[in-house]
Amino acid sequence: MPALDAINLAEAREDLALLREAAREAGVIAMRYFGNNPQVWMKGGTSPVSEADHAADAYLRETLLKARPDYGWLSEETADDHARLAARRTFVVDPIDGTRGFLDGLHSWCVSVAVVEDGRSLAGVLECPAKRETYWALPGEGAYLNDERIHVRPIGDAVDMGGPKPLVDLVPEPWQGRLRRTAYIPSLAYRLAMIAAGKLDATFVKPSAHDWDIAAADLILTEAGGALVDRAGAPPRYAGEIINHGALAAGSGALIGVLTGVLAGLDEG
Repeated sequence: MPALDAINLAEAREDLALLREAAREAGVIAMRYFGNNPQVWMKGGTSPVSEADHAADAYLRETLLKARPDYGWLSEETADDHARLAARRTFVVDPIDGTRGFLDGLHSWCVSVAVVEDGRSLAGVLECPAKRETYWALPGEGAYLNDERIHVRPIGDAVDMGGPKPLVDLVPEPWQGRLRRTAYIPSLAYRLAMIAAGKLDATFVKPSAHDWDIAAADLILTEAGGALVDRAGAPPRYAGEIINHGALAAGSGALIGVLTGVLAGLDEG
Protein backbone atom coordinates (compact mmCIF):
# COMPACT_ATOMS: atom_id res chain seq x y z
CA MET A 1 0.00 0.00 0.00
CA PRO A 2 1.40 3.47 -0.82
CA ALA A 3 2.52 5.66 2.04
CA LEU A 4 -0.19 7.95 3.38
CA ASP A 5 -0.16 11.70 2.91
CA ALA A 6 0.55 13.82 5.98
CA ILE A 7 -3.10 14.38 6.90
CA ASN A 8 -4.12 10.75 6.60
CA LEU A 9 -0.99 9.58 8.38
CA ALA A 10 -1.79 11.85 11.32
CA GLU A 11 -5.31 10.39 11.46
CA ALA A 12 -3.96 6.85 11.18
CA ARG A 13 -1.57 7.50 14.08
CA GLU A 14 -4.47 8.68 16.20
CA ASP A 15 -6.44 5.59 15.25
CA LEU A 16 -3.45 3.38 16.05
CA ALA A 17 -3.17 4.87 19.54
CA LEU A 18 -6.88 4.18 20.06
CA LEU A 19 -6.54 0.59 18.80
CA ARG A 20 -3.51 -0.14 20.96
CA GLU A 21 -5.19 1.01 24.15
CA ALA A 22 -8.48 -0.71 23.38
CA ALA A 23 -6.77 -3.97 22.38
CA ARG A 24 -4.66 -3.90 25.53
CA GLU A 25 -7.75 -3.63 27.73
CA ALA A 26 -9.60 -6.27 25.70
CA GLY A 27 -6.63 -8.54 26.31
CA VAL A 28 -6.91 -7.90 30.05
CA ILE A 29 -10.60 -8.85 29.87
CA ALA A 30 -9.85 -12.04 27.95
CA MET A 31 -7.12 -13.05 30.40
CA ARG A 32 -9.67 -13.07 33.22
CA TYR A 33 -11.25 -16.07 31.51
CA PHE A 34 -8.09 -17.74 30.21
CA GLY A 35 -7.60 -21.08 31.97
CA ASN A 36 -10.77 -20.57 34.00
CA ASN A 37 -13.22 -22.77 32.06
CA PRO A 38 -15.37 -20.05 30.47
CA GLN A 39 -18.82 -20.91 29.18
CA VAL A 40 -18.67 -22.08 25.55
CA TRP A 41 -21.23 -22.26 22.74
CA MET A 42 -20.93 -23.63 19.21
CA LYS A 43 -21.53 -21.44 16.15
CA GLY A 44 -22.83 -23.33 13.15
CA GLY A 45 -22.30 -26.54 15.07
CA THR A 46 -18.53 -26.56 14.56
CA SER A 47 -16.92 -23.30 15.71
CA PRO A 48 -16.58 -22.53 19.44
CA VAL A 49 -17.23 -19.12 20.93
CA SER A 50 -16.86 -18.35 24.62
CA GLU A 51 -18.04 -15.77 27.09
CA ALA A 52 -14.52 -14.34 26.87
CA ASP A 53 -15.03 -13.62 23.15
CA HIS A 54 -18.33 -11.90 23.91
CA ALA A 55 -16.94 -9.84 26.77
CA ALA A 56 -13.94 -8.62 24.79
CA ASP A 57 -16.14 -7.88 21.76
CA ALA A 58 -18.61 -5.85 23.82
CA TYR A 59 -15.81 -3.79 25.32
CA LEU A 60 -14.17 -3.13 21.96
CA ARG A 61 -17.42 -2.16 20.27
CA GLU A 62 -18.44 0.25 23.01
CA THR A 63 -14.99 1.81 23.32
CA LEU A 64 -14.07 2.12 19.65
CA LEU A 65 -17.45 3.34 18.38
CA LYS A 66 -17.75 5.82 21.21
CA ALA A 67 -14.43 7.31 20.10
CA ARG A 68 -15.24 7.09 16.34
CA PRO A 69 -19.05 7.04 15.97
CA ASP A 70 -18.84 7.63 12.21
CA TYR A 71 -16.78 4.47 11.60
CA GLY A 72 -18.33 1.21 10.50
CA TRP A 73 -18.11 -1.99 12.56
CA LEU A 74 -17.25 -5.51 11.39
CA SER A 75 -16.56 -8.16 14.03
CA GLU A 76 -16.63 -11.93 14.18
CA GLU A 77 -18.87 -11.80 17.23
CA THR A 78 -21.35 -9.12 16.09
CA ALA A 79 -24.10 -9.60 13.50
CA ASP A 80 -22.97 -7.84 10.33
CA ASP A 81 -24.81 -4.61 9.54
CA HIS A 82 -24.26 -3.54 5.93
CA ALA A 83 -24.83 0.06 6.99
CA ARG A 84 -21.07 -0.05 7.56
CA LEU A 85 -20.60 0.02 3.78
CA ALA A 86 -21.55 3.71 3.80
CA ALA A 87 -18.81 4.57 6.30
CA ARG A 88 -15.51 6.05 5.19
CA ARG A 89 -13.60 3.82 7.58
CA THR A 90 -14.46 0.59 9.38
CA PHE A 91 -13.18 -1.17 12.48
CA VAL A 92 -12.45 -4.82 11.65
CA VAL A 93 -12.24 -6.87 14.84
CA ASP A 94 -11.68 -10.38 16.11
CA PRO A 95 -11.93 -10.18 19.92
CA ILE A 96 -10.07 -13.49 20.29
CA ASP A 97 -8.43 -14.91 17.18
CA GLY A 98 -7.62 -18.53 17.95
CA THR A 99 -10.52 -19.31 20.28
CA ARG A 100 -9.85 -23.06 20.09
CA GLY A 101 -6.29 -22.53 21.27
CA PHE A 102 -7.51 -20.12 23.94
CA LEU A 103 -9.89 -22.76 25.28
CA ASP A 104 -7.16 -25.42 25.15
CA GLY A 105 -4.82 -23.27 27.24
CA LEU A 106 -2.43 -22.42 24.40
CA HIS A 107 -0.79 -18.99 24.50
CA SER A 108 -0.82 -18.23 20.77
CA TRP A 109 -4.12 -16.31 20.56
CA CYS A 110 -4.63 -12.61 20.15
CA VAL A 111 -6.99 -9.67 20.02
CA SER A 112 -6.99 -8.47 16.40
CA VAL A 113 -8.13 -4.92 15.55
CA ALA A 114 -7.73 -2.86 12.39
CA VAL A 115 -9.04 0.30 10.78
CA VAL A 116 -9.86 -0.16 7.09
CA GLU A 117 -10.46 2.46 4.41
CA ASP A 118 -11.12 1.72 0.74
CA GLY A 119 -10.40 -1.96 1.24
CA ARG A 120 -6.98 -1.59 2.86
CA SER A 121 -5.85 -1.49 6.50
CA LEU A 122 -4.68 1.91 7.76
CA ALA A 123 -3.75 0.72 11.24
CA GLY A 124 -3.44 -2.74 12.73
CA VAL A 125 -2.82 -4.19 16.19
CA LEU A 126 -2.47 -7.72 17.50
CA GLU A 127 -2.53 -7.91 21.28
CA CYS A 128 -1.26 -11.29 22.52
CA PRO A 129 -1.48 -11.02 26.32
CA ALA A 130 -0.69 -14.63 27.18
CA LYS A 131 2.64 -14.14 25.37
CA ARG A 132 3.08 -10.54 26.51
CA GLU A 133 3.43 -9.49 22.88
CA THR A 134 1.91 -6.54 21.02
CA TYR A 135 2.30 -6.25 17.25
CA TRP A 136 1.33 -3.10 15.38
CA ALA A 137 1.85 -1.30 12.08
CA LEU A 138 0.99 1.75 9.99
CA PRO A 139 1.37 1.99 6.19
CA GLY A 140 4.86 3.15 5.31
CA GLU A 141 5.89 3.28 8.98
CA GLY A 142 7.12 -0.28 9.51
CA ALA A 143 5.94 -3.09 11.77
CA TYR A 144 6.71 -3.46 15.45
CA LEU A 145 6.70 -6.05 18.23
CA ASN A 146 6.69 -4.51 21.71
CA ASP A 147 7.98 -1.27 20.11
CA GLU A 148 10.95 -2.98 18.44
CA ARG A 149 10.88 -2.90 14.65
CA ILE A 150 10.52 -6.32 13.04
CA HIS A 151 11.30 -7.75 9.62
CA VAL A 152 10.73 -11.01 7.80
CA ARG A 153 13.86 -13.13 7.79
CA PRO A 154 15.86 -13.97 4.67
CA ILE A 155 14.95 -17.32 3.13
CA GLY A 156 17.62 -19.83 4.09
CA ASP A 157 18.42 -23.41 3.16
CA ALA A 158 15.61 -24.66 5.41
CA VAL A 159 12.14 -23.14 5.16
CA ASP A 160 9.75 -23.24 8.12
CA MET A 161 6.23 -23.41 6.80
CA GLY A 162 2.72 -23.65 8.20
CA GLY A 163 -0.73 -24.19 6.79
CA PRO A 164 -2.94 -27.05 5.58
CA LYS A 165 -0.94 -30.18 4.70
CA PRO A 166 -2.70 -30.75 1.35
CA LEU A 167 -1.50 -27.34 0.16
CA VAL A 168 1.99 -27.67 1.61
CA ASP A 169 2.31 -31.03 -0.16
CA LEU A 170 1.88 -29.24 -3.50
CA VAL A 171 4.97 -27.05 -3.10
CA PRO A 172 7.30 -28.16 -5.92
CA GLU A 173 10.91 -29.24 -5.76
CA PRO A 174 13.50 -28.08 -4.96
CA TRP A 175 11.51 -26.13 -2.37
CA GLN A 176 9.65 -29.19 -1.09
CA GLY A 177 12.89 -30.77 0.04
CA ARG A 178 13.75 -27.65 2.02
CA LEU A 179 10.50 -27.45 3.99
CA ARG A 180 10.22 -27.95 7.74
CA ARG A 181 6.57 -28.17 8.62
CA THR A 182 5.49 -26.37 11.75
CA ALA A 183 2.98 -27.54 14.32
CA TYR A 184 -0.58 -26.27 13.93
CA ILE A 185 -1.10 -22.70 15.15
CA PRO A 186 -4.81 -22.09 15.89
CA SER A 187 -4.62 -18.32 15.45
CA LEU A 188 -4.20 -17.36 11.80
CA ALA A 189 -3.41 -13.78 12.80
CA TYR A 190 -0.64 -14.98 15.08
CA ARG A 191 0.75 -17.26 12.37
CA LEU A 192 1.07 -14.26 10.03
CA ALA A 193 2.67 -12.24 12.82
CA MET A 194 5.26 -14.99 13.27
CA ILE A 195 6.29 -14.53 9.63
CA ALA A 196 6.50 -10.77 10.17
CA ALA A 197 8.74 -11.29 13.20
CA GLY A 198 11.06 -13.77 11.45
CA LYS A 199 9.87 -16.77 13.48
CA LEU A 200 8.31 -18.53 10.48
CA ASP A 201 8.99 -18.28 6.76
CA ALA A 202 5.63 -18.88 5.10
CA THR A 203 2.14 -20.30 5.37
CA PHE A 204 -0.82 -21.19 3.26
CA VAL A 205 -4.26 -20.02 4.39
CA LYS A 206 -7.15 -22.33 3.63
CA PRO A 207 -10.24 -20.90 1.91
CA SER A 208 -12.86 -18.98 3.90
CA ALA A 209 -10.61 -16.87 6.11
CA HIS A 210 -12.59 -13.77 7.08
CA ASP A 211 -11.59 -10.13 7.17
CA TRP A 212 -11.36 -10.14 10.96
CA ASP A 213 -8.83 -12.99 10.86
CA ILE A 214 -6.32 -11.18 8.67
CA ALA A 215 -6.92 -7.42 8.28
CA ALA A 216 -4.57 -6.37 11.09
CA ALA A 217 -1.99 -9.13 10.54
CA ASP A 218 -1.82 -8.42 6.79
CA LEU A 219 -0.67 -4.85 7.41
CA ILE A 220 1.87 -6.00 10.01
CA LEU A 221 3.27 -8.62 7.63
CA THR A 222 3.42 -6.22 4.69
CA GLU A 223 5.20 -3.56 6.72
CA ALA A 224 7.69 -6.19 7.87
CA GLY A 225 8.63 -6.90 4.26
CA GLY A 226 6.33 -9.83 3.53
CA ALA A 227 3.11 -10.29 1.62
CA LEU A 228 -0.28 -11.98 1.89
CA VAL A 229 -1.70 -12.71 -1.57
CA ASP A 230 -4.37 -14.62 -3.43
CA ARG A 231 -3.97 -16.95 -6.42
CA ALA A 232 -3.47 -13.93 -8.72
CA GLY A 233 -0.74 -12.51 -6.50
CA ALA A 234 -3.02 -9.69 -5.32
CA PRO A 235 -3.47 -8.63 -1.68
CA PRO A 236 -6.91 -9.12 -0.10
CA ARG A 237 -9.32 -6.24 0.24
CA TYR A 238 -11.34 -5.73 3.39
CA ALA A 239 -14.67 -4.46 4.76
CA GLY A 240 -16.58 -4.77 1.50
CA GLU A 241 -19.76 -6.71 0.86
CA ILE A 242 -17.81 -9.99 0.68
CA ILE A 243 -15.85 -10.58 3.87
CA ASN A 244 -14.36 -14.03 3.28
CA HIS A 245 -11.51 -15.05 1.00
CA GLY A 246 -10.27 -17.92 -1.12
CA ALA A 247 -7.01 -19.71 -0.43
CA LEU A 248 -4.13 -17.34 0.34
CA ALA A 249 -0.37 -17.55 0.70
CA ALA A 250 1.93 -15.57 2.98
CA GLY A 251 5.69 -15.25 2.87
CA SER A 252 8.44 -13.17 1.35
CA GLY A 253 11.08 -13.09 -1.36
CA ALA A 254 11.17 -15.72 -4.09
CA LEU A 255 9.07 -18.07 -1.99
CA ILE A 256 5.89 -16.01 -2.32
CA GLY A 257 5.93 -16.50 -6.09
CA VAL A 258 6.26 -20.26 -5.65
CA LEU A 259 3.30 -20.36 -3.27
CA THR A 260 1.19 -18.19 -5.56
CA GLY A 261 1.93 -20.68 -8.34
CA VAL A 262 0.58 -23.48 -6.16
CA LEU A 263 -2.66 -21.55 -5.64
CA ALA A 264 -2.95 -20.75 -9.33
CA GLY A 265 -2.57 -24.45 -10.10
CA LEU A 266 -5.54 -25.22 -7.86
CA ASP A 267 -7.73 -23.03 -10.04
CA GLU A 268 -6.69 -24.92 -13.16
CA GLY A 269 -7.48 -28.30 -11.70
